[in-house]
Amino acid sequence: MNETVLHEGDVIVRAHGALRRLTLNRPKALNAITLGMCVTMTEMMRVFASDPAVGAVMLDGAGERGLCAGGDIRAIYDAAKSGDPLPQKFWAIEYQLNVMIARYTKPVVAIMDGVVMGGGIGLAGHAAHRVVTDRSQVAMPEVGIGFFPDIGASFPLARAPGFTGTYLALTGERMNAADAIYAGLADIHIPSTRLGEIPDALANCCTADEVRARLAALSTAAPAGKLAGGREWIDACFGANAVEDIVARLSASTAAGAPAALAAMSKVSPTSLKITLRNMRDAAKFTRIEECFVQDYRIALACVAGHDMIEGIRAAIVDKDRRPAWRPDTIEKVTPDIVDRHFRSVGALELKFAA
Repeated sequence: MNETVLHEGDVIVRAHGALRRLTLNRPKALNAITLGMCVTMTEMMRVFASDPAVGAVMLDGAGERGLCAGGDIRAIYDAAKSGDPLPQKFWAIEYQLNVMIARYTKPVVAIMDGVVMGGGIGLAGHAAHRVVTDRSQVAMPEVGIGFFPDIGASFPLARAPGFTGTYLALTGERMNAADAIYAGLADIHIPSTRLGEIPDALANCCTADEVRARLAALSTAAPAGKLAGGREWIDACFGANAVEDIVARLSASTAAGAPAALAAMSKVSPTSLKITLRNMRDAAKFTRIEECFVQDYRIALACVAGHDMIEGIRAAIVDKDRRPAWRPDTIEKVTPDIVDRHFRSVGALELKFAA
């Protein structure tokens, strides 16, 4: 079936029968999301929601490397250094878009091929039909840049089996297709060689049941993962409610995966670890995903106004020395007051969502 291009730029929008296809189009930047891209997608999805000719929406990424590596953190870094309010605008619009996807009345299909991290999970992880492939690498590695797993990820991660979600949030561990499905961040595996068949398969779908059936016809069993097999030691270590206790349990564990988890946590921001764990525990008590986004926005604004996020981005992508100087530099020095300040109301900037 022929496609009609409706919009070109950093987001390509196409009509494919009753399907509307939104393609992130910054392949050289691994489709990192900008404020402008969020605005475009928001506008388009509002139009599609009320257009009777639109049956379903599909999200995918240009290039062979992946759907999306996350938000454009270099832009956030530059804005923070210059005092530009871009970060608060970006997160506000991004989070509202993520909730729109979560609450969308028409089927949204997300193609989570290749690298899908951070803001990429914000777009795909809240969709109704989440497709992973043999090439999928799914992760929330934000603690490594002095940030935290935002975009409402704490809601599904807090509901992942046992404490696997806490493990993923605190270590940034990458998931393959099977692991992403197990953790509740994806639904179905389709071989990457069959991705080209999906638009035609969905071209005339107008209901969730029709979409589900067409995707199922293309699906196969996902290659084996390792998350389910690690449940015993993951639950034993990451079930603790203090980062210090998790570290102590990992240090004492004889499980094969414990040393790698401990090593991963030893390199990241101690402050990020503590705010992430608190956010995860709070999310387990929330009843609506919007509550996670309200809290994420508070934490995000505190992070960008603080030290570790800017230092983490500097070390990772600006100077690329991979030697961030965290402040405080140990988990023991991260006081309750430091953690608390990330969860305080931001007053007039508070995100608001429809009931």
